[in-house]
Amino acid sequence: MNELRDILRRPLITEKSALQMNLENTYIFEVGLESNKLQIKSAVESYFGVEVSDVRTLIVRGKSKRFGRHTGKRSNWKKAYVKLAEGHSLNFFEQ
Repeated sequence: MNELRDILRRPLITEKSALQMNLENTYIFEVGLESNKLQIKSAVESYFGVEVSDVRTLIVRGKSKRFGRHTGKRSNWKKAYVKLAEGHSLNFFEQ
């Protein structure tokens, strides 16, 4: 669980997350289920080289789905809202 890719899976780029990026300087990531707030904070700080002021997490429960006549369930996953300190930002669309 110590590896960076086990903690930070991917950034979530949606309309709502883009609005929060601009207004509140908050970025949304999909993270590992076992990762905690301190691990997420240190992973973002070390990978992107920014200062994190706050981390909020929630678990998104998997939906029940039908595949033909069979039913199944998607996996649960964890979402993290990472608020950066004043003057710091991330740019995912930079080349």
